Amino acid sequence: MFEYGEIGSAVIMAVTIGTSLLGLYGSPTIIDKCLFRPYLFLRKKQYDTIYMSGFVHADIPHLLFNMFTFYFFAFPLENHLGTIPFLILYVAGLLGSHSCTYFKHKDNPEYASLGASGAISAVLFAYIVYFPTTTLMIIPIPIPIPAALFAVGYVGYSYWASTQSRGRINHDAHLCGAITGVAFVAVTEPAAFLRLMTIFT
Repeated sequence: MFEYGEIGSAVIMAVTIGTSLLGLYGSPTIIDKCLFRPYLFLRKKQYDTIYMSGFVHADIPHLLFNMFTFYFFAFPLENHLGTIPFLILYVAGLLGSHSCTYFKHKDNPEYASLGASGAISAVLFAYIVYFPTTTLMIIPIPIPIPAALFAVGYVGYSYWASTQSRGRINHDAHLCGAITGVAFVAVTEPAAFLRLMTIFT
């Protein structure tokens, strides 16, 4: 069971899983209506899609990968920050990653994207700034993995996937989400950001 201090993470995770499954197996029109289309964002005033697209996913592996990452990092981070700052971070990651997507694809009428990857990347990298020496045990790898190494692998996978994918998963948003997460900590708690710099310098 989640603790009271993790209610924001629990609600986000439940809504994301529920909406994604409903769109995948119940009503596919939900996913279509939530797609973020940079070309139509201003032209058709599809403003709601900049956040609604973060609650739907292209398929089950896409959903599982994002929710796996979210579970391990969002809940402890919310406990550390508090619910309101955590929600601000999550929304900032979502908006920041989609802003990058908008400027890259605003003249491409064929492009559309979905997924929580940008917001989760912001959460992941904010967590790394606060807890850079944390290690994870990930099945089936039987050795502790530094959280910072996991973050590098996450971005590396995202970059590789962005060169391979022809679908609607917005892998490019991961990098902008990561930058948003680091910037959030640098602005709201500079001491934590400076501690990270001393570790890696």
